[in-house]
Amino acid sequence: MEATVSDERPSPEGPATFREVFAQREFGAVFTASALSWVGDYLAKAAVTLLIYEQTESVALSAAAFAVSYLPWLVGGPLLAAVAERHPYRRVMVFCDLIRMVLMLLIAIPSLPAPAVLGLLFLTTLANPPSQAAKSALIPKILTGDRLVVGLSLHSSVAQAAQVVGYLIGAAIAGIDPVIALLINAATFAVSAVLVRFGVRERPAALAPGHQTHLLRETAQGFQIVFGTPVLRSIAVLVFSAMLFSIVPEGLAAAWAKESAGDTLDTGVAQAVIMAANPVGFILGGLLIGRAFGPSRRLALMRPLAVLAPLTLVPALLDPSPLVVALLAAACGFAVAGMLPTANGLFVQALPDAFRARAFGVMGTGVQVIQGSAVLVTGLLAERFAIPSVVGVWSLAGVLLMLLVALSWPAPRTVEAAVAAAAAGATGGAVRSVVPEQAAPGAPAGEQPDPAAGTAGRPPADGGRRRHAVT
Repeated sequence: MEATVSDERPSPEGPATFREVFAQREFGAVFTASALSWVGDYLAKAAVTLLIYEQTESVALSAAAFAVSYLPWLVGGPLLAAVAERHPYRRVMVFCDLIRMVLMLLIAIPSLPAPAVLGLLFLTTLANPPSQAAKSALIPKILTGDRLVVGLSLHSSVAQAAQVVGYLIGAAIAGIDPVIALLINAATFAVSAVLVRFGVRERPAALAPGHQTHLLRETAQGFQIVFGTPVLRSIAVLVFSAMLFSIVPEGLAAAWAKESAGDTLDTGVAQAVIMAANPVGFILGGLLIGRAFGPSRRLALMRPLAVLAPLTLVPALLDPSPLVVALLAAACGFAVAGMLPTANGLFVQALPDAFRARAFGVMGTGVQVIQGSAVLVTGLLAERFAIPSVVGVWSLAGVLLMLLVALSWPAPRTVEAAVAAAAAGATGGAVRSVVPEQAAPGAPAGEQPDPAAGTAGRPPADGGRRRHAVT
């Protein structure tokens, strides 16, 4: 296979088009199912938060209802994601959707005590890690080459859009009757299950029964391959570093708006504008950069955009108005979206197939922990110092961190070798001694990689223009 990762000149081929991505009918089914369940999830978050507050008049319990969705990732995200490797991805996604549908219907029962609501909500969110891990591992089987990068960009953008739409509509519906929002969420899970069941073909489990060991050991192997392989470790550090600062304006929006809204802007409006700015910027960045630049140009832009992202928030030191804060947050989201899909595309192409769901569990847990920690730490700092100073200095530290990440990026030959090894079905050195039989070419642990797949976000040999279905 020709190694092309190090070629950062503009590709002679243009970027994959949205039409080419959606020509893969399986991706259309997964994309639509994801959009529906995401919107339903944010509807339910808004509804449950209000429902608990109306029942208990407790701000703490209301906040607990919002935060409970993070618990599965914190207490067992990688372990739950590892379960997805043991079963066909389609089956995992459908089962998780049906479980969440039933539990949402139970939460919608009128006059259910608050502890029961919180308990059922926690059980519902336990299905998130395996479902999302299976979906993350399935998409690279459907899309190849640059279509994968464009597809990931679309997927990330719709997740951000779902957050904005879900919160706005959910708050409006919850004000009328929270139960309606919960029933809508249950319906979205039902439709999602149908779309995946009949729109995605069945594939064998990535980890065949003969290769399964102990679930804890398999989970540990997920950490081992992410942090023991230089290329995967570098991408993980890049993504985690981006999460350290990009979430901060959103996390501090309520207090920031209250302190700086002034007489010209309502505090609630200021908070909403700041919170929505980063997702809106992310949507624009993912769509515009994904379409304006070819694969190798996006690869060349990845590290400069990584440094630019925290740099956009440094002007917070000047204590700008909420509208300017929103513009800064949107610019940060734009830059993060410009580099994140390319990094994700490189990650999945440098990752052996049998480890994709487990590696997603590691990454998903890391993102959740880092985002929560960043908001917690900056919130504590904001108790003693002015919020603009905290955000500005925190972002300046982010610039220095991103410069170090960019300067320590693996050599092109290392990246090429990692992608070539993954495409050949081999594991990195960090795990070869642990599971050599899973890496052997021709092993039954899942499907073999498509030889037409490009390397590191580059198109296949035919320029990514083939329109055959991935079936």
